Amino acid sequence: QMQLVESGGGLVQAGGSLRLSCAASGRTFYSYAMGWFRQAPGKEREFVAAISITWSAGSRYYADSVKGRFTISRDNAKSTVYLQMNSLKPEDTAVYYCAAGPVVNAEAGHRPYEYDYWGQGTQVTVSS
Repeated sequence: QMQLVESGGGLVQAGGSLRLSCAASGRTFYSYAMGWFRQAPGKEREFVAAISITWSAGSRYYADSVKGRFTISRDNAKSTVYLQMNSLKPEDTAVYYCAAGPVVNAEAGHRPYEYDYWGQGTQVTVSS
């Protein structure tokens, strides 16, 4: 089992920044791919970003909608993954979820079913 706890959400004005954190416990963290997903009211959960030290084609993968604005990183010593969000837009408003799983490559990193463990989510609200 792995437990994931997100933090860092909140209310911010458009153009502002937030940094989300996801602390993991219970299993070997470094070997797992870590992903961030989000879900807005009335919409399906969507991929945001993912990172893995085992992917040969590059360790990070982003949704087109956040590329250039969001940065995913991880600190294996702290078993924590981060999502730095800059230039936030109202359409970024959602509950953000952290996920962990044995995702084999970056191309699979955007699929929610590739992840075995999920956090409870943290709300991000961007006002216009």
